[in-house]
Formats: sequence, C-alpha cells, structure tokens
Amino acid sequence: MTHFEKEEQNELKQDHEEISKETKSEEPKPEESKHEESKHEVHKHKSEKHHATSHEKAVTFNLWKIATVVLAVILIITVGLNFTGSNELSEEEAGVKIVMFVNQNLLQGQAVAKLESVTEEGNLYNVKLTISGQEVDSYVTKDGEIFFPQGMKTSEAEVAAAASASATPEPAANVPKSDKPVVELFVMSHCPFGTQAEKGILPVVNLLGDKIDFQLKFVYYAMHGKTELDEQMKQVCINDEQSTKFNEYLACFLEDGDSERCLDSVGINKAKVTSCVSKLDKEFSILENYADKSTWLSGNYPLFDVHKADNEKYGVGGSPTLVINGQQADSARSPASYLATICTSFNEMPKECTESTGVSTETFQPGFGYELGAATQASCG
Repeated sequence: MTHFEKEEQNELKQDHEEISKETKSEEPKPEESKHEESKHEVHKHKSEKHHATSHEKAVTFNLWKIATVVLAVILIITVGLNFTGSNELSEEEAGVKIVMFVNQNLLQGQAVAKLESVTEEGNLYNVKLTISGQEVDSYVTKDGEIFFPQGMKTSEAEVAAAASASATPEPAANVPKSDKPVVELFVMSHCPFGTQAEKGILPVVNLLGDKIDFQLKFVYYAMHGKTELDEQMKQVCINDEQSTKFNEYLACFLEDGDSERCLDSVGINKAKVTSCVSKLDKEFSILENYADKSTWLSGNYPLFDVHKADNEKYGVGGSPTLVINGQQADSARSPASYLATICTSFNEMPKECTESTGVSTETFQPGFGYELGAATQASCG
C-alpha cells in the first residue's frame, strides 16, 4: 500500500468515528429517557387527578347530606357521575354500585345509605335508597355510566304546574295583622324540607305559647309512601286528643323519625291513638285510597284528605307552606326568622317579640336530626 493510500484510509476511518460519535450523542441516554417518561407520567397523573377533583367538587347532593340528606333532597337535581365499565349491569350489580358510590363519595361517613330495591324503568334502573329514615328515589343508566340522585316524571311536573297556576296568588310581603295570629304550617311528615321547617318553628311556638293559635296541618297528598300516611294519622290524633303532649312528641319524632320510641318516651296513650286513627282512616278512606292507585294524584301520590279543604282554600301546593292569618307568608327557616315573621302579624307585639334573647339564627339541616345546615327555600311537591 502506498503512502497516499494509507492516508486516505486513515481519513475515512476518522470520518466514520466522528459520524458514530455524533449519532450516539443524539440518542437519548437510558437514564434521560426514563426521566422524561417519568416527568410525562407525573404530569399526566396530576392532570387526571386535577380533572377528577374538579369533577367531584361540581357534584352536589341537597335531601341526602340529608340529608340532607339527600338527602334532599327533593330538589330537582340531575347530575352525571362517571363510573367505570360500559357493559349493562344487572339490577343487583347496579344497586350495589350505587350504594357504594353514595356512601364513599357523597355521604363520606356523615350518614349511611341503605339499598331498599332496584327496578327497571325504561332505559334506567330506579334505585330506592334509605338515608336517615328518608326514602329517596335515584336512577342510574343500565351500563352504570350516569347516576341521577333524583328524577321527576314529566307528567308530575305538568300536574304541579297546573296546581300552581290554579292556586291563590303569591304571598304578599306583609301578612294581615290580628290580636292573636293564626299560624298554620302545612307539611308532609317525612318531607325533609317539611321537617326542617318544623324544627325551626317549634321553638317559636313554645316561646309564644297561647299568644298565637298554631296549627300543624298536612298537605293533601303524600310523597313518601304508606309510612307517611300512617305517621300523619297518628299526629293528627295526638294533636286532637292529647294536645298537651303533641309538641314534645313532635320534637322527639324530628330527632330520628322513630314514632314508637317517641310514643313511649312522651307517655302517649297508644290505645287512644289506635282508636282515633281507625276512625280517621274510615272517615277519609285514607288506606282504602292508598290501595287503589286510580285515586292517586297523577297516578303517583296517595291522597291525604284530612286537611284538603284548607289546602284548597290557601292554594297549598307543597311542603312546607306557611299561612298566617289566612294568607301565605314567606319566611326563612331559622327560629329567629320564624319569630320575626310571625311577630309582624300582631297588632301589638308581645314582649317575646322584642325582649327574647337566645333565639337561634341558625337553620337546621333538612330531614331528621338537629344538626345545623344551610338555609334553603326548597320544598316537596
């Protein structure tokens, strides 16, 4: 090999080595590649976590945090919540999934949801839950992808709208005055917003005593099944025949909805209640109508006609409805708010209206129990 050939070979070898070095420098090192992948996964995880957190914060559940319930709630709330899985679930699987979701994600230990039943309704499952003594209808798509804490049939909404249109005019800002105001509160015994109103007004009723004529009455239909009808008949009878013990019984019942416990603890004469309920039921055909769904309001709600005439007179459409001196009245639901509202209806305010101290300005939660909650104007019906 000549001198020139050797030099040319050396130059080619050097060029090859330089190209090889440049190629290696452009390839990511294993450690650097892993680091970049790790950074990407962390960013992705944070993004997904932020999205999930934002989604969870957007979910509300008024009856049940029930309240609330809930509970609540009986506000018309439709909230979509994503579950994993896309196959159609059986009724049992859907019920188990909903109970777990509600307890773990919505109630979070503040109450316990129990599964009562799961039935097929069109393209959805109707999942009945019980939370703190309140029965709540919820719905879930058959694949478990979307959960509706509460639903309303359009036919029921149309009936409610028609009832509202035919009701008396909206309550005036100022109610009529009298020497002894007549205060009537219309509720459903198991409506969470009705029980909230009762807890707020009862301290005021006890405070004002015989300076007002307070009457607890019931809405002309029930939204919470036979349990509600049975309880309302009991309360009507206790109020009519053992009135001196009624407020104490009601305060007890509002703790947890345990009627039997309260009958015993307050010392109610059960035999008198049973006899009275039998006569009341016969007079108004309450259980007979309950057994005949053709008599139900809109085919969905059994009737409770004991105070039907007053419901029609005042245009009562839902629970709670406050009537003072024959006219619907608006009020917030804290004891202090009810006191202020009722006191404006006196011709001359008694000292309880101006000198009372310690009347709570807090609002109780909807449903049973005396825990404090948020102010609301929601109603059943």
